[in-house]
Amino acid sequence: MTRFRLSGLAALILAASAATVAAAEPTKIVLLAGRPSHGPGQHEFNAGCKLLAKCLAGVPGVEPVVVAGGWPKDESVFDGAKALIFFMDGGGNHPAIQGDHLAKLQKLADKGVGLGFMHYAVEVPKGEPGAKFQDWIGGYYETGFSTNPHWKAAIESLPEHAITRGVQPFGVVDEWYYNIRFRPEMKGVTPILVAKPDDATRDTPRTSPAGPYKHIQEAKGRPEVLAWAVERPDGGRGFGFTGGHAHVNWGDPNFRKLALNAIVWTAGMDVPSEGVASSVSAEELKANLDPKGK
Repeated sequence: MTRFRLSGLAALILAASAATVAAAEPTKIVLLAGRPSHGPGQHEFNAGCKLLAKCLAGVPGVEPVVVAGGWPKDESVFDGAKALIFFMDGGGNHPAIQGDHLAKLQKLADKGVGLGFMHYAVEVPKGEPGAKFQDWIGGYYETGFSTNPHWKAAIESLPEHAITRGVQPFGVVDEWYYNIRFRPEMKGVTPILVAKPDDATRDTPRTSPAGPYKHIQEAKGRPEVLAWAVERPDGGRGFGFTGGHAHVNWGDPNFRKLALNAIVWTAGMDVPSEGVASSVSAEELKANLDPKGK
């Protein structure tokens, strides 16, 4: 009888110790930076991911990991990750849709892993890639339907959501995408950033492919969703953020805080009441830029 009681006590102690260790395990967030793209200060995926990782490292319980060069050569980096954040070139060459990558991401999503895509990374071809993105994050940039002018988005108000905690209204010039191909009736999609492009922005030919697009012009005066979030039936979370073309914008505290909040939220964590606190110096903003010339 005594032996049984001691064994039972030992089992309880071991179980309690295991629970303590499990509770202490950090939340692993993998940020995937694409290959060099565009001119200096634009599409600075490596520098952007490392800057965000530096900020995330200051959040208690977060373990940020940066993967450079797009899809990782060693996929074991995904093991134990609570969220994958993609900041890279998209379209037909999007690393997330090459080979069997969609299927691998689906398996991770089925386990509740959060998925976030920023700027060009929200663009994939329509068909299976687009449908997957609608499932995972609620929508995607569709060539010929969505548009990508450079303009100053004035964020005049923000909804009540964990991602917007501590974020104040702001306005920055970026290549803000809009007219995103969302799920039908935007089912389950929560708009996070909304701004109203002026008529000149809708009429500009300076888009890729070149505009203006008739259906975009016909929607003059309509507010557009620039960032959004979803909570998936599998328990995971997803977000899309169309800003990030201009690296200098990470220096804007509200622009940066919103992205950091979104990353933490997507990993299933509680966002601090005042949002993720961070500071970025001018030197840090210039660090890790890709060698692109002048």
